[in-house]
Amino acid sequence: MGLFHFRAMKFIDEAKIEVHAGKGGDGAASFRRERSVPRGGPDGGDGGRGGSVWARADRNVNTLIDYRFARIHRAQNGGRGAGADCNGRAGGDLELRVPVGTVIRDAASAALVADLTRDGERALLARGGQGGLGNLHFKSSVNRAPRQFTRGAPGESRSLGLELRVLADVGLLGLPNAGKSTFIRAVSSARPKVADYPFTTLNPSLGVVRVGDASFVIADIPGLIEGAAEGAGLGHQFLRHLSRTRLLLHIIDLTQEDPARDARVIAAELKRYEDALYRKPRWLLFNKIDAAEDADARIRKILNQLRWKRPWFKVAAISATGTKQVCSAVARELSKK
Repeated sequence: MGLFHFRAMKFIDEAKIEVHAGKGGDGAASFRRERSVPRGGPDGGDGGRGGSVWARADRNVNTLIDYRFARIHRAQNGGRGAGADCNGRAGGDLELRVPVGTVIRDAASAALVADLTRDGERALLARGGQGGLGNLHFKSSVNRAPRQFTRGAPGESRSLGLELRVLADVGLLGLPNAGKSTFIRAVSSARPKVADYPFTTLNPSLGVVRVGDASFVIADIPGLIEGAAEGAGLGHQFLRHLSRTRLLLHIIDLTQEDPARDARVIAAELKRYEDALYRKPRWLLFNKIDAAEDADARIRKILNQLRWKRPWFKVAAISATGTKQVCSAVARELSKK
């Protein structure tokens, strides 16, 4: 089984940066000077264009931590034109490597600049300024010795917000300690922290699940609590990572006092955060059937209370009981889309 998770370095999924493209070089006002050519005329070259700033998605990068501390990024200015019809050098472009799944927005207007979902995909963030014209361009029949030239244009400058949204097929939902991390450990090689106290998952974890010849990526985010959409707890920081998933697995702890209420809390937080996320296909996974008293009766009661008509499963993630059936059903469902 494959493994993708973020334990090697601190997981940073937001950053704000400034990008400044290079200024175009000025054109030159120059005249040909040779002993045999007393009136050589203008020969001023053009300025070089300024460098542009680009973003490129790189699958070898999995966090925005570099941009949390290095916030200002500048491309090179273009070189000034010179005599003998020599143009200035072009400024070097600057390419910023970001994780696949990075969304880039204009900080002032929140307008979408780029959504980089494929390895190697590039987006222009700030265009370099055009180089100025040398006086050679201003020569005419009535002005044989022009001294005019133009300055290079400034490059674009922008303030941008970077936001990483992990790419996963399936997302895990649940209250803290519902068993999400235990489930992902049972079905993949991901190894998030597991303990018997709330908020043991502090960062998203990704695992690859293989079912025969098929495979899919599953994401575990910190547990949600009531009020998460408004900022309570930790999970609200990572709800964005579920926006790209195709299916949600909602894990319910059968040992809790009122599992139906717990399920409604999660559903309400999804709706408050984003209606599109609330409307995603969502299956219920009743976890800890090995520890709950009269688990089947409890499940029937919860299904009636929720009026649940969509798929549901019962599992004991700690022993991997029922997890194969869940993964096989997920693989079949994803193959339809």
